[in-house]
Amino acid sequence: MPQISPLMAGDPTQLGSFRLSGRVGEGGQGIVYLGVNEAGERAAIKLLHVKFSGDTIARSRFARELKAAKRVASFCTARVMEADLDGDTPYIASEYIDGRSLREIVETDGPLRGTALDRLAIGTATALTAIHHAHIVHRDFKPDNVLIAADGPRVVDFGIARIIDSTGTITSRAIGTPAYMAPEQIAGDDIGPYTDVFSWGATIAFAATGKVAFEGKSIATVLNRILNHEVDVSAMEEPLRSVVRAALAKAAAERPSADQILLRLLGQSTAVGASTAVLTRGAEVASDDTTPFTRVSAGSITDKGTGSLVPSQHGPPAHEGSTGSHEHRTSGVHEHRTTGSHEHQVTTGQGGVSVMPAETAPPEGERAPYPVAEPARPARRGRVKLWVAFGAVLVLVATTAMALAMNGWPPAFLERQTDPGEDPTRPFASVADKVAQTGKIVIGVRGDLPGVALRNGDDFQGFEIELAQRIAAGLGAKETKFVAVSREQRVTGLAEGRLDLVIATFGTDKSPLQFAGPYYVAHRDVLVRSGGGIDSIEDLEDKNICAPNSPSVGAVQDRVKVRPVIAGHLAQCMDMLRSGKVDAIPGEDLILAGFADREPQRYKILGAKLSNERYAVAIKEGDARTCQAVNGIVASLYSDGTLKQLLAKYFGKVEFDPELEPPAMEPCR
Repeated sequence: MPQISPLMAGDPTQLGSFRLSGRVGEGGQGIVYLGVNEAGERAAIKLLHVKFSGDTIARSRFARELKAAKRVASFCTARVMEADLDGDTPYIASEYIDGRSLREIVETDGPLRGTALDRLAIGTATALTAIHHAHIVHRDFKPDNVLIAADGPRVVDFGIARIIDSTGTITSRAIGTPAYMAPEQIAGDDIGPYTDVFSWGATIAFAATGKVAFEGKSIATVLNRILNHEVDVSAMEEPLRSVVRAALAKAAAERPSADQILLRLLGQSTAVGASTAVLTRGAEVASDDTTPFTRVSAGSITDKGTGSLVPSQHGPPAHEGSTGSHEHRTSGVHEHRTTGSHEHQVTTGQGGVSVMPAETAPPEGERAPYPVAEPARPARRGRVKLWVAFGAVLVLVATTAMALAMNGWPPAFLERQTDPGEDPTRPFASVADKVAQTGKIVIGVRGDLPGVALRNGDDFQGFEIELAQRIAAGLGAKETKFVAVSREQRVTGLAEGRLDLVIATFGTDKSPLQFAGPYYVAHRDVLVRSGGGIDSIEDLEDKNICAPNSPSVGAVQDRVKVRPVIAGHLAQCMDMLRSGKVDAIPGEDLILAGFADREPQRYKILGAKLSNERYAVAIKEGDARTCQAVNGIVASLYSDGTLKQLLAKYFGKVEFDPELEPPAMEPCR
């Protein structure tokens, strides 16, 4: 049972129809209270933090959480009882689940065995199937978000859940809990229901063994294990053992769907998707801890109905008429194909077309197509094809990126092996090769931006300098040399090999170079004095703005009528803003914040976000290996909070709402 702590000074005592009696917990987005209404119903009420109440982005995320929670069948989650997203104190009141988290149960009472483990697996698979039938990807399935109630397990917390688009995928960002992230989340590939399946497998493995499946003392080690290590599932009985093993497949296309998992665990044919009857049976099994559980014969549930739990407003059940990207049903045809080093069962049957690894395919007569009720898996695009074709190499690189991001040492598998007679001065195949062999790297940076990258004699300081040091360490560099470069020198320096990387507020649309990252998504915005009465772009009407040679000036003029005051550079603009000669300075937010942070007066970035600028790491064209490694390092720096810390360190004196969402990575060519 969750530990309820007393209300604190400043906490509300009433939210909507609920009287609050204590605190259930607190997270980065808000505080969860325990409340009760006049009918005696208890609710867990998530209140958005006051600091986010005026933040439109935070409010939109909160609204997305509510939308996701409402779409999922309430028998497997916490039913939404009440919500207010428009008031001064946005909140969501959900059914209070009187139970402990799976993590707490395992850590306190030890691993689950036998029937208890079966019921957990079936209950969570039922929940996940219902979530996916509602076209939701949870994205943070883990033991903390599985509550064991009297009527079975419930999957909670849709804080980062996303609704799937028509392609059946979501553009990936490195978001989630590291130990339960799937390989595609780490690599920046599209994610979908198959991503939740991997997290489900890791969660069940934890419940069965009492150990985190991908354990490590650092995030880098954890991500390394996810990409390279297989989980020992020998402690589980069949069919759970083979199902969990398949769910933890590194390649998303080789994992079963949630429907298939549930059907296999119930002893049913996987030739069609999970119907309402199957979901009902799954919920019954999970909730009844008094009757010994036995798997019923194949077809005894699946032939009783084909209804779906997808609410009617979302369209008819997918298996009651093929729509979207799925093929029309045909009579059963079975093929056996070998692709590369992987042997697959290919089945065309009533449920559609399926490709499954041969070693995990169910027995003859139970060949399992991906159920039509689930959105299609992503088409293998260029970089995914490359990863599959050269999986060992690219997994190696991604692993290196993650493993080195926090430790700064090159493991043996990254070190480039050379023959004794090989000439060490010959050109290297990639920057990663060079660093692995020599331990040295040369990085081009700007030297004229305070807070971002400023040169002081032979020393460089700023946000991008520390970022570059971490990327260099992640690649295994022992010696990092910084070189101040102009815009004109960047392309030639990389092409001629005088520079290995360029990290210099370099936007991806500025050059045909190879880019990794971005490490930050900047915005064209406006800097004003704090407390000066300018709170929106409209407040600049008829005001003086500094006008250096920057496209940001035109971006402001497109929105509001202003009086430009010509200036040669941003330092001159800061002098004019300080003295009151201008009311605002347009520019890219990170650069503006760097200038303003060193001022004794207080300034703020207006938050207009007139356009995006993706600052990325420039690499010589064609160096896909280094690009993949840098992408992995940048993703790790977001996931472990390093980027947030660096932004606070160098721009903390400015009222500034920097982008903290991990960006979608550039493809590596």
